[in-house]
Amino acid sequence: MILRHLRALAPSISAPRRFYSEVLQTKFGQPSFETHPWLLKTGEVTPGISALEYATRRAKLASGLPDGAVAVVPASYVKYRSGPVFYPFHQNPDFLYLTGFLEPEALCVIEKTGPVGSGEHTFHLFVREKDSHAELWDGPRSGVQAALDMFNADEAGDIEHAEHHLRSILERASAVYTDAISPTRKPSGYARLIAPPLAATPGSLVQILEDKKVLPLKCFIHGLRVFKSEAEAANMRKAGQISGRAFNKAIAAKERFTKESDLWAFLEYKFRMGGCEKEAYVPVIAGGQNSLHIHYTRNDDKLGESDLVLVDAGGQYGGYVTDITRTWPISGTFTPAQRDLYQAVLNVQKRCVSLCHEGVHISLDEIHEVSEVELESELKRLGFDLTSSRLRSVLFPHHVGHYVGLDVHDCGSYPKSRKLRAGQCVTVEPGVYVPDDLQWPKHFRGMGVRIEDTVCVGDEGPVVLSVEAVKEVNLPPSSPPTFTYLPNPFVTANREPNVVQIVDIESLAAGITTA
Repeated sequence: MILRHLRALAPSISAPRRFYSEVLQTKFGQPSFETHPWLLKTGEVTPGISALEYATRRAKLASGLPDGAVAVVPASYVKYRSGPVFYPFHQNPDFLYLTGFLEPEALCVIEKTGPVGSGEHTFHLFVREKDSHAELWDGPRSGVQAALDMFNADEAGDIEHAEHHLRSILERASAVYTDAISPTRKPSGYARLIAPPLAATPGSLVQILEDKKVLPLKCFIHGLRVFKSEAEAANMRKAGQISGRAFNKAIAAKERFTKESDLWAFLEYKFRMGGCEKEAYVPVIAGGQNSLHIHYTRNDDKLGESDLVLVDAGGQYGGYVTDITRTWPISGTFTPAQRDLYQAVLNVQKRCVSLCHEGVHISLDEIHEVSEVELESELKRLGFDLTSSRLRSVLFPHHVGHYVGLDVHDCGSYPKSRKLRAGQCVTVEPGVYVPDDLQWPKHFRGMGVRIEDTVCVGDEGPVVLSVEAVKEVNLPPSSPPTFTYLPNPFVTANREPNVVQIVDIESLAAGITTA
């Protein structure tokens, strides 16, 4: 939807430019259509996202910048655990959004060249040059020529020699927009003690930037990233589908999990085997009272047969993530108290999901207020005394949702107070965490329940991207409560990413049925 409106702003790029006559023998620093045709289609730079879409994004960013301004966005760098042992590389999402380039040590510069409101710009991309010795150890690099012909840079250069080119760009800029020199989080006192800031030397880039008007860029980029194109939503739907089915298989497993670490390993395996690149984030696998800690990630405890387990996890596909939380009984059967608390949270969650469309004219903050009111009503019905207003500080201490996309907590500078609009993607995740404390009803103490879906805000109704993950409680006469797989009431039939797929035989064997 967004892409159609912006197509006129972008250069006439429908596919990456190709330069090698022997391109099929060329190795790049990331998959391409020529090397990975099972993963990318013709014209795509990353799975699902075309060269045209990346060009459109850059043009849209340029159209929002003042005349003569320059935007500077660095890639991430490899971070080391110790010595030569590194952490898995994760690209700066703002850099990825504009370039599709997945390697470290690179720099994107968008130089505005047209009048205010136009998308005219020069796209500079500085990357690591080809290096046979380095590539012998670390694998292929794409190189400077690929920056021009595969990633469609107007001008490209070796990152090792970028300072000379960057100096002239910055000197002629009317203003510089970047987040590279303004950390999003303040360093701790300890960090400042051991790593004091370096002083700017005369003539250095730091000095040039200090002499320029330097402004934050994130508000511009986040204002673009918060609206998902059809291609982005499709990637998130794919991540939600794979992840939801992995959850179903975990819930349906014939051999009950006895350790949090085993359940974690199972889900990660299913995410990857299903087609996800990796986990979207470090998951929460919280059995019993571990679920009372919102971001519990040790995942090293035993799972009690009579306990609930709260799992907050998801996979990443094409750079885009899904965020899902489900809570279920280890034994496969809810106790009456577990069922009652679970159903209370589920009622609130479905009510909040139903509000996620543009026609309601509501913000995430306002949906949070609805969740508090609804949850208070549900808990009072179950016998909770909330006269001391402990709901917000103890039982439900977190927000009901956040934006999601390339990041799990996406577009942090975009306010939750703004009305939701079609094309935005959010999570909806009410929860109740009951301490083992005398002031709460005895049969609910020590229970934590959270239910979360990834939802795309629609024009007329919400689109639940994680719809395949079961969450309904089935209560047939004279049968123990189990999960049932029901078509989501907020999903419209016959609209692509809303088609509900049937759950497989493993799920049916565990009492997860189709309706």
